[in-house]
Amino acid sequence: MKSYLQRMGRSLQLPVAVLPAAALLVGVGHWLPAKWAVAQFLQAGGNAILGQLALLFAVGLALGMSKDKDGAAALAGVVAYFVPVSVLAPASVALLKNIKVTQVDPSFSALSGNVFIGIIAGLIAAALYNRFHETKLPMALSFFSGKRLVPIMSALVMLFVTVLLLFVWPPVYEALVAFGKFFVGLGAVGAGLYGFFNRLLIPTGLHQALNSVFWFNVAGINDIGKFWANQGVKGITGMYMGGFFPVMMFGLPAGALAIYRNARPERKKETASLMMAGAFASFFTGVTEPLEFSFMFVAWPLYVIHAVFTGLSLGFAAFMHWTAGFTFSAGLVDFILSSRMPIANVPYMLLVQGLVMAVIYYFGFNFAIKKFNLMTPGREPVEAGADEGVDVAIDTDDSDDKYSIQAKKIYTAIGGKDNITAIDNCTTRLRLQLKDTDTINKGAIKGAGAVGINVLDKANLQIVIGTEVQFVADALTKLYKEGAPVGKITDNAAPAQAAPASEDINSGAVDTFYTPTAGQLLAIEDVNDPTFSQKMLGDGYAVEPSDGNVVSPVDGEIATVFPTKHAIGIKTDNGLEVLVHMGLDTVELKGKPFTVNVSEGQKVRHGDVLATADLQAINQAGKGTTMIVIITNMPAVGYMKFDGLARQVENDEEVVKVTLK
Repeated sequence: MKSYLQRMGRSLQLPVAVLPAAALLVGVGHWLPAKWAVAQFLQAGGNAILGQLALLFAVGLALGMSKDKDGAAALAGVVAYFVPVSVLAPASVALLKNIKVTQVDPSFSALSGNVFIGIIAGLIAAALYNRFHETKLPMALSFFSGKRLVPIMSALVMLFVTVLLLFVWPPVYEALVAFGKFFVGLGAVGAGLYGFFNRLLIPTGLHQALNSVFWFNVAGINDIGKFWANQGVKGITGMYMGGFFPVMMFGLPAGALAIYRNARPERKKETASLMMAGAFASFFTGVTEPLEFSFMFVAWPLYVIHAVFTGLSLGFAAFMHWTAGFTFSAGLVDFILSSRMPIANVPYMLLVQGLVMAVIYYFGFNFAIKKFNLMTPGREPVEAGADEGVDVAIDTDDSDDKYSIQAKKIYTAIGGKDNITAIDNCTTRLRLQLKDTDTINKGAIKGAGAVGINVLDKANLQIVIGTEVQFVADALTKLYKEGAPVGKITDNAAPAQAAPASEDINSGAVDTFYTPTAGQLLAIEDVNDPTFSQKMLGDGYAVEPSDGNVVSPVDGEIATVFPTKHAIGIKTDNGLEVLVHMGLDTVELKGKPFTVNVSEGQKVRHGDVLATADLQAINQAGKGTTMIVIITNMPAVGYMKFDGLARQVENDEEVVKVTLK
């Protein structure tokens, strides 16, 4: 359920991203003299967007929650939304119940445009797309097979939902309105509670569900919609937005300064670059995640303090009736646009409050960091095993190759047979189940040459090795079965040296990369796997596929075809090592959904078919279908220039040019 709601939150970002356009039109329209025709024209354009939020939510959720983000899902979302809105219009309800329109429950008048209905329509459309988009009908009906079937099914299913809504919508709507009135009745206290929980839920990704209640027309509050439509009560409308400006424009940047001031001298430079980038994003655009995630987990008590400060800011601004609004976030851009809205109430006092919040954040963060010795960025102790690897003394013989030696070191670092429950691997990671992950020596693991370490919980550990992980896993499994003795960790040994750069790198050359399949092009940071999204293996890009044909993204030679068929390594003529990884966690499928068309040593050009993947089988197995392209020898890369991400692509479209050092 948590994962499902997180996906909802990410999907809602698409329709929410349209709102700044509405804010720009309405904001500029109110900056111009009211009598100017162009001012009225701009305001009408912005309000046209704000008036269709429910439909935008239906489309956004249908698209974002569908497996391959296809346009057919979005169309199904439109159909799913219009069915109940049209059938349950007051005139239609009067006809169905054989009563006068004046006798129809007023809740049906509010059904059109209610974001709650848009959310239901979008979720149902996405579920129907995921279930029926590959369904094949009998020959006589074959024209309606596959994706064409989805909008039809959406219409039919939503008719049944509409019948249900005919009876349950009035009490549901009354409950939603009652909740909204209750919170509005709490006044400043309610705004403060909302601000506190808004920040507290961000680590789970569930804050979007909370936001929709207060910002949109779910429970009748509709703070964003009313503000930009210049409706509601001056000094009240905007109370669930105004208090964010002092935090995002002043408070968090001041907190970032406190984090920098408390960093160790040897780490101030790297901490300064991180904090400055995050502070600027927070002040200018209201994007706070770079700052918040820098201390959210490593110093969670500080994040709770941040949530409390946010609640206080919203509560105080609401108490003073200082209001402003945003459609994207509470940064400088939105503040300037909203400050001239007639319904905004003394918004410039929020800047004064911001200066006060800056003092509160700086001294509050500074006190908490020192008092509780919180490990904020730059305060981590420099010790063996943290940032550097330590060596492991092991017994070797003439039969040991580099993979066996690495396996023996990892075997020792994780506690040997007594601490191992299960050994598995994917394309790049050892996936280990241990009796207790707290007993491992991270420094020794890094000293063994690991690229990264993910401790998932008390029993599950992932060690990022690279594309040669299969050989290390085989050697580690052999050690486990033999019950080999553990070695000795040498705490004061020198860190393991990095492998020398490859000698066959063609310095200064340029390699062009293309898409491996058709679908939605993604930045590597958006891949739903931390090993890829955190660039532990290297940089690259990904595609959410719309078909199963996988082609070579580069010109080069096939270096590796993994036994499980889900990944293929390619070496370009200029020396770049490229990994084409088909799906997420698909190593567990043992090659069943994949048909590989190439072999090791074979020359390929971009666009040549590498393999075909059965996307339906991958989905049915509960795995992701994302196709990922990674450069695994990033030290050889001097510069990467991407040609636009987050767009629909066909296979073999140019994506990036890479210049080698």
